[in-house]
Amino acid sequence: MHPNSNFVSRREFAKSMGIGLGSLPFLMNLTSLGLAASSQPRQRVVVVFSPNGVVPPNFWPDEEGEEFALKRILEPLAPFKQKLLTLHGVSDRIRGDGDNHMRGIGCLLTGDELYPGNIQGGSDTPAGWASGISIDQEIKNFLQSNPDTRTRFGSLEFGVAVPNRADTWTRMVYSGPNKPVAPIDDPYAMFNKLYGQRKDEESLKSILDELQQDLVKVSAKASVQDRKLLEEHQSLVRDLEKQLSLSDTSGIEHAIPQLDANVEDNNDNIPKLTRMQLDLMVHAMQADFARVFTFQFTNSVGQAKMRWLGIEEDHHGLSHEPDSNEAAVEKLTKINHWYCEQIAHLAQRLADTPEPGAEGSMLDHTTIVWTNELGKGNSHTLENIPFVLIGGGLGYKTGRSLKLGGISHNRLLLSLAHGFGHHITTFGNADHCVDGPLILS
Repeated sequence: MHPNSNFVSRREFAKSMGIGLGSLPFLMNLTSLGLAASSQPRQRVVVVFSPNGVVPPNFWPDEEGEEFALKRILEPLAPFKQKLLTLHGVSDRIRGDGDNHMRGIGCLLTGDELYPGNIQGGSDTPAGWASGISIDQEIKNFLQSNPDTRTRFGSLEFGVAVPNRADTWTRMVYSGPNKPVAPIDDPYAMFNKLYGQRKDEESLKSILDELQQDLVKVSAKASVQDRKLLEEHQSLVRDLEKQLSLSDTSGIEHAIPQLDANVEDNNDNIPKLTRMQLDLMVHAMQADFARVFTFQFTNSVGQAKMRWLGIEEDHHGLSHEPDSNEAAVEKLTKINHWYCEQIAHLAQRLADTPEPGAEGSMLDHTTIVWTNELGKGNSHTLENIPFVLIGGGLGYKTGRSLKLGGISHNRLLLSLAHGFGHHITTFGNADHCVDGPLILS
């Protein structure tokens, strides 16, 4: 029996109501019907990756502790300063085959070496895929093993402008040794994954037509708050159907979410694609489709040209410029400031959305982890890897700037697992875990 006797299993509810199991992803948050997966508060983590290092003087706060000032790159996170943790002094100690870009992304979430391989990078020895599971998938497996925390997908891997090739520079998520997981960087493909319909150039049958009878049955028994959530899901599906099926609606804006039709996957559409993907992610969280998320901007050695910022050079090329090139430093600062704006947008969306079936906002139940494969682009250093955390999902003490003195990032990965109650003693290379998880509470 469930610890809270007011909650019934989803299968039992479906059977008693005579509705199809395919309807449950739309209904599983309706607490007035006893469909919540657990009486315990939900926890979520989102790992956001942006490439090519940062400009450290314009990124890291000078101060340590609760009194600190945000530098230019982090200024968009000012509204969330009390929910912020900056972790200066977390270093990637993993060595072995591959150049620093390859190890930077391939070891970022795995904390383990790359396998030997034939992918040549820079002047270093060639390498292959990572030799271990990534921490997001480790946490996913832990949550999926428990009926109270199991979700439809377990994890969702989003991307924007990820190159259409599979190599060590384009993958940071691993379901196991030598098993890279490709992010979905097409919002229409992500919609199809979430809501189970493919775009048809001739016509697109409404998903809600198949669900409508079930939704009518449930709506009469749902609370006012839950009916509103159902209506939002219906609006999302209908809006997306219109965008996917109509070729002449690219200029129409939709409230849930603000997605345009026929947005091409190209460099200059990165801002549009980013917002589309972030909005889909928020709805996936609200529907409890998953509790573990990754969001990958481009790739390691990412070469986006951010012309919307007035920058014509590619990001990776600029990141190689010396510190004495003041114009390049300014452009790199603008680029990372833009990435920070996107994370602030996600944080704001979550802060503005009540947590379904619980107190507080969705940001109170989510921890966003913004990171990078390098500490600094022109030196290719794996020291002081950017790690900035926003939100209350893992119970960390926020509103702080920490100076950690060069600890292994394996300890932070352990801390993420422990935040979910997954008390593993090592993760990745055990040699870098001897001091245990980083204590952030």
